[in-house]
Amino acid sequence: YLFIFNPLPKQKAQRYEAVKWVLVFAIGVCTGLVGLFVDFFVRLFTQLKFQVVQSSVEECTEKGCLALSLLELLGFNLTFVFLASLLVLIQPVAAGSGIPEIKCYLNGVKVPGVVRLRTVVCKAMGVLFSVAGGLFVGKEGPMIHSGAVVGAGLPQFQSISLRKIQFNFPYFRSDRDKRDFVSAGAAAGVAAAFGAPIGGTLFSLEEGSSFWNQGLTWKVLFCSMAATFTLNFFRSGIQFGSWGSFQLPGLLNFGEFKCSESDKKCHLWTAVDLGFFILMGIVGGLLGATFNCLNKRLAKYRMRNVHPKPKLVRVLESLLVSLTTTVVVFVASMVLGECRQLPANRHSGNDTLGLQDMSEDVNSSIKTFFCPNETYNDMATLFFNPQESAILQLFHQDGTFSPVTLSLFFLLYFLLSCWTYGISVPSGLFVPSLLCGAAFGRLVANLLKSYIGLDHIYSGTFALIGAAAFLGGVVRMTISLTVILIESTNEISYGLPIMVTLMVAKWTGDFFNKGIYDIHVNLRGVPLLEWETEVEMDKLRASDIMEPNLTYVYPHTRIQSLVSILRTTVHHAFPVVTENRGNERDFMKGNQLISNNIKFKKSSILTRAGEQRKRSQSMKSYPSSELRNMCDEHIATEEPPEKEDLLQQMLERRYTPYPNLYPDQSPSEEWTMEERFRPLTFHGLILRSQLVTLLDRGVCYSESQSSASQPRLSHAEMSEDYPRYPDIHDLDLTLLNPRMIVDVTPYMNPSPFTVSPNTHVSQVFNLFRTMGLRHLPVVNAVGEVVGIITRHNLTHEFLQARLRQHYQTL
Repeated sequence: YLFIFNPLPKQKAQRYEAVKWVLVFAIGVCTGLVGLFVDFFVRLFTQLKFQVVQSSVEECTEKGCLALSLLELLGFNLTFVFLASLLVLIQPVAAGSGIPEIKCYLNGVKVPGVVRLRTVVCKAMGVLFSVAGGLFVGKEGPMIHSGAVVGAGLPQFQSISLRKIQFNFPYFRSDRDKRDFVSAGAAAGVAAAFGAPIGGTLFSLEEGSSFWNQGLTWKVLFCSMAATFTLNFFRSGIQFGSWGSFQLPGLLNFGEFKCSESDKKCHLWTAVDLGFFILMGIVGGLLGATFNCLNKRLAKYRMRNVHPKPKLVRVLESLLVSLTTTVVVFVASMVLGECRQLPANRHSGNDTLGLQDMSEDVNSSIKTFFCPNETYNDMATLFFNPQESAILQLFHQDGTFSPVTLSLFFLLYFLLSCWTYGISVPSGLFVPSLLCGAAFGRLVANLLKSYIGLDHIYSGTFALIGAAAFLGGVVRMTISLTVILIESTNEISYGLPIMVTLMVAKWTGDFFNKGIYDIHVNLRGVPLLEWETEVEMDKLRASDIMEPNLTYVYPHTRIQSLVSILRTTVHHAFPVVTENRGNERDFMKGNQLISNNIKFKKSSILTRAGEQRKRSQSMKSYPSSELRNMCDEHIATEEPPEKEDLLQQMLERRYTPYPNLYPDQSPSEEWTMEERFRPLTFHGLILRSQLVTLLDRGVCYSESQSSASQPRLSHAEMSEDYPRYPDIHDLDLTLLNPRMIVDVTPYMNPSPFTVSPNTHVSQVFNLFRTMGLRHLPVVNAVGEVVGIITRHNLTHEFLQARLRQHYQTL
């Protein structure tokens, strides 16, 4: 009664919520600053490189020393790419875009090192070198990873890389809180990259979290807004000198789509164009499926032939890709480009759109290599500009691009970006896909204008739809990508064509393969859970997919037993059980399990008994010196003789009294296999981290004492080492007596989610997925644990294999 009306719990909850809002805002601000850092140095290095190379090309065009210009460009690009590769060697998980890893993390899978401080440093610095090095990669994907790392690390106020910096901050010491902050950080990364806070929130919802609630949605949106306006504030002040004007919302700005005032026939899009957009979506889905197929083959080749070799080989591969890309860009710009007429009205319509400098208009970044006055080189204009500038050229350039130039540019960019994604440098895929698709869309517009005579077509709209079609065909995102593109264009009228195009591209691509991120997740072997199972999986029950070979602990267990269990298994949770003496007769007759539809086979029985025998022998892993120092009595463990048919003997065995075992005692180490294999009454779950913490703190009592004499640890003490608990092999156990007993009941979860053996797989999957579970015990009608279900048992591949076994047994 006093507890209900005590105001302290309410005040504590309010303080907890207030701190959470403050940290969400801080995550958004820090993510925006990371984006500002990456953007500033990418622009700095890129402008320096292009200024030097462009002046060299213009000078060598007359003197005939273009080879020297190529060497200068190679020097810049190879140096930058080499630095990016070295950073990946320091932290290998920093390679790639990071979206597959963050998708796995938010799905409930811990990828080692994915949210460490060292990762975000190597990622942010590496991506600015890889983009400035001329590789066909983008910085938007790594921004999502960087934001997620900020979200994971900032609320902890500690880091493995900075061990000396410690703050007494007891909040948010759980995986669920950490996943919520990672969701907010990933959304902030999307918002900072594209200036799309709503799109970032939807990205986190669509691609990420296993568990979502209304309160998290509001916090994630607030974090995305904070990231967007932080980046906008600083970029507008640095580039325009007008602090607080908020003119540059994201790293990638698509500009304003507007027809020229002199062209009265022009419309952004019409109902007739919608049919062309659907066809472009189909083609975009086919192109995306081809891209994913080729990249998957390349990734498999790298896994077989590159990754097993010394790390230097990965650096050499990155340098080879950089060398090839640089030569192709230089030769294509010099040889394959066409001289096109400059637009007559160069400052109408889009004169406020930024390219290399946002104060210049679109036409200011055109390149006139090898072309006479009043003409420009269309291929060099696309290749000798930053990727964002090339995208804006295709979206807003008043002049035309040759169909041959657009075709060659698309083919070269398609192949080189496919080859580049997957090498050992931080790299994103959004911008290369947008640029490749924009060239495809601009090509379609040119063909419709030239050969069909559709003069009303606005080329920028077709370039945007082409970019959406190709990007949707590659990544297979729907709602979030639609909103991201709409927010990036600031044109709500594009909502319908973008949505229809992305849906068609996704359906077409899904007919052939998965999205690029799902492909890389599968190649890594990560047990990622989809949103729902297939209908035919309901032919399976929980008993068909569970793991029956359990490793368990007792409520009161000796230290030597816990150490042997932890050292000989890799499980992260263990059922806490006691023997069910009342059901032993039925169990030994083989009726109990059959009556509950538990289809144990002879092989699984033998496997489980064999594992129990190994566990009884596993004290060999406990150092003999520790045993001599800590235990006066010698514990002799004899291996039971091999039986010809263990299963038959176990089933025919008649009732015999148990060893002298009571609930407040630990199990005997001298038990035989038959004595160990008994019905197990389920009492709860205890985590490996909890057992390791109890051993590390010496929480135990002697056999001559009562369990009440065991020291008690608070929740703060149990979670003090979060998120990285010590490893059992690293603990110094010389001061612990192996015959001491640990009472695990105060620390176990006494009421975890459980399912019946007859539960449909779809129900098991929905419970596991929506509640963010990692372990799901299977308990029969009399309270006995008969198996456990983990994430691995619910993956698509595992369920397919069990379904095939189910059909074979029918």
